Amino acid sequence: MKPQPFFPPVREARVWCVPEGAAEELAAVLYAQVTWGHEPHHSQVSDASLKAWESVKPRWVAGTQKLLFLGFFFAFAVKAPLWPFHTWLPDAAAESKPGTTILMVGVMDKVGTFGMLRLCLPLFPEASKFFAPVIIILAVIGIIYGALLAIGQSNMLRLVSYTSISHFGFIVLGIFAFTTQSQSGSTLYMVNHGISTAALFLVAGFLTSRRGSRLIADYGGVQKVAPVLSAVFLVSGLATISLPGLAPFVSEFLVMVGSFGRYPVAAVVATVALVGSAIYILWTYQRMMGGPVADGMSGITDLRGRERLVLFPLLAALLILGFWPRPALDVINPAVDRTLSSVSVSPPPLAPAHDDPAREAPGHGAPHVEQGGHR
Repeated sequence: MKPQPFFPPVREARVWCVPEGAAEELAAVLYAQVTWGHEPHHSQVSDASLKAWESVKPRWVAGTQKLLFLGFFFAFAVKAPLWPFHTWLPDAAAESKPGTTILMVGVMDKVGTFGMLRLCLPLFPEASKFFAPVIIILAVIGIIYGALLAIGQSNMLRLVSYTSISHFGFIVLGIFAFTTQSQSGSTLYMVNHGISTAALFLVAGFLTSRRGSRLIADYGGVQKVAPVLSAVFLVSGLATISLPGLAPFVSEFLVMVGSFGRYPVAAVVATVALVGSAIYILWTYQRMMGGPVADGMSGITDLRGRERLVLFPLLAALLILGFWPRPALDVINPAVDRTLSSVSVSPPPLAPAHDDPAREAPGHGAPHVEQGGHR
């Protein structure tokens, strides 16, 4: 009979080793197997040695857990990407074809944030709580950094990639705020970001195929020659800035509300990025879609039937999840509850209630109950 692995989560962790940061994660997995697979047993050592081991084990395990957490987290932070491990994404998005960029940013990058939830938190609960304040700071910096740099971009694909860096900051903020609302919002944000970003990259790809340029300055007046294409860009862009009624609003709202309960300063500072996101999307729309028709744009055609068949389901998903996110949250919430229970994190304390002294019975701390059972 084949022996069972000593630590099944480590076997599962091997599946999530990815090219970006894979060396660090693989080293952490191997170290976990070596260290956690060779604890002394009664048959191997004397009672005195075993007692000595038990006395130092808590400190040794805590230090080892922190090292292993850093190995896993670094790999997932590069994959996500989280500031300051994000530098590969803008260049990769700008040099790749739009279809490749959609797969990379809309789908594969979610492996990083999913790995944080599925592996970092359950495997290393104490280390996750220990490093959470530092990670929260990195997430907030990434939120603002991505929004500011997106404003100054001249390449469409680089602009959308920097917006993704900002959005991944929100996702990481929600994960390490350790509240049910924030982690549910982060998980839903992974889905919503994939939909809205895919729509934006598709529009950018369709424009590039028609114009032969990815530079924003080469466009102008698109709404006059391709109104449906410009409308899709506008809806996708408004979803990126989390307009109420569209899917990202729900997830971003949950992240902000849940994070405010435990890290109010970080949540307030992160709201600055909301202003930046409105600037880079609306300004880009004004430059590309509004104004007079630019030279060489008069022959641009609107969305064809096959292109509409690709884009319209994404817009429908943004609207459905924006008005009715409950089916998705019903699936997400139980998994989030299990993750939080594995980390053993209690909900943040609520604000103390201020009772009305006039409604308390004299000499008693409980509120007075009137006849009939009504207060």
